[in-house]
Amino acid sequence: MTARLLEGKVFAAQLKEQAKADALQLKAKTGVTPGLAVIIVGDNPASQVYVANKHKACEELGIYSEVIRMSEHTSKSQLLAQIEQLNLRKDIHGILLQLPLPDALKADEAEFLYAISPDKDVDGFHPVNVGRLSIGQEYLVPCTPYGCIRMLELAGIPLEGSRAVIVGRSNIVGKPMAQLLLARNATVTICHSRTKNLSEVTKEADILIVAIGKAKFLTADMVKPGAVVIDVGINRLPDRKLVGDVDFETVKEVAGAITPVPGGVGLLTIAVLLQNAVTAARALQKR
Repeated sequence: MTARLLEGKVFAAQLKEQAKADALQLKAKTGVTPGLAVIIVGDNPASQVYVANKHKACEELGIYSEVIRMSEHTSKSQLLAQIEQLNLRKDIHGILLQLPLPDALKADEAEFLYAISPDKDVDGFHPVNVGRLSIGQEYLVPCTPYGCIRMLELAGIPLEGSRAVIVGRSNIVGKPMAQLLLARNATVTICHSRTKNLSEVTKEADILIVAIGKAKFLTADMVKPGAVVIDVGINRLPDRKLVGDVDFETVKEVAGAITPVPGGVGLLTIAVLLQNAVTAARALQKR
């Protein structure tokens, strides 16, 4: 058996079309164009590429995009002042601080993220939005886990009543992923580095989501035949090849459906980010 391939580009295209339609509808009704500001500090090459891709996607969808480039020598007070300036601007509805930050600012990363207005927090990392999600109010949700959920829904994979196992308990993926699945009536287990008999737990999953940052960690003997496997990891091997947290070549022969790396979940992250920008613009306009 070879698994159904869940290609990110197919689902990302659908999400982008919906975001574009929503942005056009908002502009037609209110005259407001959703605005997204991205702050990038320093000259990290990967971040530069990622920001350029976000800017291009915004232009394609009719979302105003502004990239604010700051020197790697930017001080803590300068960055906080820039965030506050964007919080006050009426034409900016979403604010994103591109990570990683330069070494001199990394220790204060949480403070910078929490300085962003929760109503403009398109990454969904602010404690207010984390709290909203925990009580079932999905407003601005972390992009990667929500991208996984939308992929599963668009692929027609039933969530209600399913046994879902998440390997990884990060604030960015694992924990919000659990909340999203619970809200859709799945039975959820979170595994982590202290979980005993890990493979016994993962083999019970109808839906298995892996996000731990270890190349090819999940092997075929850890997967129930026919399970849906969502690989959130991205790792670079010594030969520069990109691979996920799942041993794709062996697991695809056991799973019922699987995401590739690259070309899987990552492609939905920007699509969800843009949808969050439209959602924020609509909510701020109502206020």
